[in-house]
Amino acid sequence: MRILFSSTPAHGHLMPLLPLARAFRDRGDDVAVLTSAAFGPMLDAERLTLLAVGPEMPELLAEGARRAGADDPTAPDPAIAAELFAGARIALTADAAIAAAREFRPDVIVAEATDYVGPFVASELDVPYAKHAFGPLIPAEFTDVFDAVAERAYKERGLSVPTPAWYVDPCPEILQGPGWQPPQGHLPLRAEAYRGPGPTEATASAPSLAVRARPKVLLSFGTHFGQPALLRPIVDALAPTADLVVTLGLTATAADYGDGLDGVEFVGFTPLAELLDDVDLVVTHGGAGTTLGTLARALPMVVVPQGADQFLQAGAVAGARLGVAVMPPAGPQAVAEATAQVLGDIGFRNNARRAADQIAAMPSAREVADQLAAALA
Repeated sequence: MRILFSSTPAHGHLMPLLPLARAFRDRGDDVAVLTSAAFGPMLDAERLTLLAVGPEMPELLAEGARRAGADDPTAPDPAIAAELFAGARIALTADAAIAAAREFRPDVIVAEATDYVGPFVASELDVPYAKHAFGPLIPAEFTDVFDAVAERAYKERGLSVPTPAWYVDPCPEILQGPGWQPPQGHLPLRAEAYRGPGPTEATASAPSLAVRARPKVLLSFGTHFGQPALLRPIVDALAPTADLVVTLGLTATAADYGDGLDGVEFVGFTPLAELLDDVDLVVTHGGAGTTLGTLARALPMVVVPQGADQFLQAGAVAGARLGVAVMPPAGPQAVAEATAQVLGDIGFRNNARRAADQIAAMPSAREVADQLAAALA
């Protein structure tokens, strides 16, 4: 089999594809990933072939904002997001993507949920594609606008918008909205915290139940939203009552946080799976990968959304009482109060355990890869 994965050039979009990509790789299939050149080192370490196409995310954000006439390209507005994911990305990436994919000759394309280049290539090459979700089903108020923008690009080429043959879904039912129904071709997939390169699927450990004088809290706002100016006030609010592990994202350093934080542990870019082994709670921006990875370890959370789809995860977490959402413009003290609330109520941990049980019962990446391969045979 020749499997082509396609992703928006952002860690939070690419990393949820890796378990299934590894599974196909370990089956002996030919696997390639269609995204920007910046992810070459990560994919080399994963022993996955990169088909480097299109600009990096900053250029896409700028072009999406220009097309939408917006100042903030990360605002959770359907029109702005549509011009980023569908408008700008198809315009700046599709030609190179089609050329690279034509040479690779895929049997199937697996595209993450906001990737509109993969389906475009699938239509041009007349091959089936699978949509790979990374969190709760994105509301129609967003996807309808995305699809309308994408359809214009399809019509310009005389193409038809393809319907995904499969919907690969790592989101447990507990996080889905009221009245949720599985989409056509639904294939559940067991979520896991990002663990870095490795030949086999990680085994999720139970959350730590160590007796501590103070709780241990992981503060992680992902690869792009964790600016020290935003997180330092939250650190100051949490540090008096909790031991903190703070992730630095891709570019920050501990020095950027200033002085007076000797008791805080700062870590550079580290697989989430390594950070969850010995904490009691995660305070996060609510990226889908962080949210599902945390729940896979039966850990409750406090979600402080900043943009993109994070408000969707925040609402889902709060609605299922897997944690507490702290919505803007609430400040650091509200985060500290939410942290104390979650740590003081065993119900949140019990619900996180239910989510972890649902995730553990979902098919493994290898089982899903085998299912897809059998359907394509």
